[in-house]
Amino acid sequence: MAMRSRFRGFLPVVIDMETGGFSSSTDAILELAATIIRMDDAGHVAVHETHSFNVAPFEGANIEQSALDFTGIDPFHPFREAHSEKDAMAELFQVVRREIRDQECNRAILVGHNAHFDAGFLNAAVERCEIKRNPFHPFSHFDTATLSGLAYGQTVLAKSCLEAGIPFDNEQAHSAAYDAERTAELFCSIVNRWQMLGGWTPGSMPSSD
Repeated sequence: MAMRSRFRGFLPVVIDMETGGFSSSTDAILELAATIIRMDDAGHVAVHETHSFNVAPFEGANIEQSALDFTGIDPFHPFREAHSEKDAMAELFQVVRREIRDQECNRAILVGHNAHFDAGFLNAAVERCEIKRNPFHPFSHFDTATLSGLAYGQTVLAKSCLEAGIPFDNEQAHSAAYDAERTAELFCSIVNRWQMLGGWTPGSMPSSD
């Protein structure tokens, strides 16, 4: 079953970033990860694959030491093999566009834990890199912090995952790839639980209006 039948033609893509601070206009993106999810014939969604990139700070980027202490990232480590921001975004968007085509969707929609944070950095990078075709919806997102508050009574990613029965290793947390995959598992858990409780089913095609 094509994903287009579930989310009104949108392809949910889970995005997580590790950054050099909280300001999308001035602070560096240090890690970028995207987790693709797919849906089976019964309408259940599951994690498919994750793509991740170490990102070199853009010229003039601000990096707060407190952010590096929190994530444990050394942005200038010689073996880090970091992509330029432009190359990382281009590779990510190529993956997303291919999945949009394969799943017969119209465009992607960002899924994130506190999604406005990742969306802000994504859109700032698109502007800096002068990318003309952004496959993501410009302002709509799925926020798993909000959804898990509703479904599980928790809003912190680690606590939400544990409540949902998803193992969470705090030693691996604050890696973009790890957090993206846990966020994707949480999103899938909530979507599948909603179906189990009598919500959307494969026969209930959403309106395109």
